[in-house]
Amino acid sequence: MPHKLTNILTSVPSDIVIAQAATPLPIDQIASEAGILPEELDLYGKTKAKVHLSIRDRLKNSPNGKYIVVTAITPTPLGEGKTTTTVGLSQALGAHLGKKVFTCIRQPSQGPTFGIKGGAAGGGYSQIIPMEEFNLHLTGDLHAITAANNLLAAAIDARMFHEKSADDTQMFERLCPPGKDGSRKFSPVMLRRLRKLGIAKTDPNELTPAERSRFARLDIDPDTITWRRVVDTNDRMLRQITIGQGPEEKGFTRSTGFDITVASEIMAILALATDLADMRDRLGRMVIGSNKAGEPITADDIGVSGALTVLMKDTIMPNLMQTIEGTPAFVHAGPFANIAHGNSSIVADQIALKLVGPHGYVLTEAGFGADMGFEKFCNIKCRYSGLKPDGAVLVATIRALKMHGGGPKVVAGQPLAHAYTQENLDLLEKGCSNLLRLIGNARSFGIPVVVAINRFKDDTDAEVALVRGLAIAAGAADAVVSNHWALGGAGAVDLGKALIAACEKPSNFQFLYSLDLSIKEKIDIIVREMYGGSGVEYSPEAEKKVELYTRQGFDKLPICMAKTHLSLSHDPNLKGAPSGFTVPVRDIRASVGAGFLYPLLGTMSTMPGLSTRPGYYDVDLDTATGRIIGLS
Repeated sequence: MPHKLTNILTSVPSDIVIAQAATPLPIDQIASEAGILPEELDLYGKTKAKVHLSIRDRLKNSPNGKYIVVTAITPTPLGEGKTTTTVGLSQALGAHLGKKVFTCIRQPSQGPTFGIKGGAAGGGYSQIIPMEEFNLHLTGDLHAITAANNLLAAAIDARMFHEKSADDTQMFERLCPPGKDGSRKFSPVMLRRLRKLGIAKTDPNELTPAERSRFARLDIDPDTITWRRVVDTNDRMLRQITIGQGPEEKGFTRSTGFDITVASEIMAILALATDLADMRDRLGRMVIGSNKAGEPITADDIGVSGALTVLMKDTIMPNLMQTIEGTPAFVHAGPFANIAHGNSSIVADQIALKLVGPHGYVLTEAGFGADMGFEKFCNIKCRYSGLKPDGAVLVATIRALKMHGGGPKVVAGQPLAHAYTQENLDLLEKGCSNLLRLIGNARSFGIPVVVAINRFKDDTDAEVALVRGLAIAAGAADAVVSNHWALGGAGAVDLGKALIAACEKPSNFQFLYSLDLSIKEKIDIIVREMYGGSGVEYSPEAEKKVELYTRQGFDKLPICMAKTHLSLSHDPNLKGAPSGFTVPVRDIRASVGAGFLYPLLGTMSTMPGLSTRPGYYDVDLDTATGRIIGLS
């Protein structure tokens, strides 16, 4: 059963000390109390498990609970405690207010975990535990994504290598070799390619010479390849590499690079797939580039999509864990919110909504600010899930609002300037422009918004009162101070009560744009209505991509803007609520399997680097006890 914390210390210890002092409940007990049957659970030790999607089928006639998305103002580089707020609010609802509740958050990348940011299990007395399991391997989903992504990358280069030295007849003979009796057969994935080509035949021997050539030769244009290898480590030296330099590759070299695993389209597919069949189809639809005639080449064409599905089959089951106060949590998928859509999985939310029932609450976190993960939650995730949120929680901190008012630069790893530790109402009021803009963003989707003022020790009562008054005047259903980091669920009880009240208000959820609009029209709406910009400027490369994707039939996909999370604009130096700026789109790429186009605004890195003093310096193992130390 959810339980209130009784051993809270006034001087809050480090996250890992708090987490290791807690005794997790057996995960099968968490599952049972959440309504999960033993046969719907695959245990991964005593504190984590995967749950079967069959829960949805069993509970398909049960009404859903209240669906809440947790977002934030535009953050500082330190983050504003959105995950901590999500967890603390869940603990308040479950352990203190007697509500059935589920927390749904993303699995973190090990890149930031060993870099500067650290883990993402929450913090203080509002955490997912065991935090070491959460922040490291968990159940291996990220490793499966890495393996699948890199198998496709290897298959692309192998196919081009072999086509280079073989004619069409030789390629067909190798792809469909005859048996001893002269018969041939297509593998299932080959039949998918034949259907795409419009060839309604299932016997290889019946193909005409022309059909054999069309089937066997992909003729990939290497200059169009967008698929890159991935690794779940911050490694700047892999951003640009040359492959094929070994003597056996016969001079077949190509410039490419690595992304971090969570940037892989396969991660986005895991988050957006609704079942195994849907995931299989999405993996097959992934476009890796074009042939020399300008036609898209997919993973199905390469012939590897079935194998990718085999590698990914267990990943689609959400990972069950618990908060420090014993409320259940799904930790599933982890796409970045600046270069992908930044939300945990659809299936986790769907299962959780059924398990909590009509009087329960599901809190799902959207990455970065309400211009980023929240906008993509509404326009991408909700389109594919069919779910409609009942409310939003918008996390704000006095610290970040002062920065938006013109405060000194906030740098990770460096002490805060005095402006952030002393009362300054003028600076704070100026910075509230960011909060007010994002309240408007959230309300434009037709749902009530509750502002959570995540309190820090130096915040004064006058500063909190100023933010609260401005937020309510701007249309927030309520604005409540929350001290869940220091007090756990007890510090978020008032926030929980405000959320319960807000969910009783009428909501009329609506999308920001119609998919029938053109690519440019959709981008323009996001820029003007979410960011406050005045227009969009396209590079020649972006203009080519608009034409290409429209011609290839991808123009009806939703838009997933790839931009900085440190500003409402494309420029991380523009703080507050800037307006009148023109957004530059330097390129547009297609994640057809995931189901969106992503315009690149400015320079976006898909592979982070390590600083001079990364977090891994502090991480070690106590060999006497086997305990991990220094993880944050």
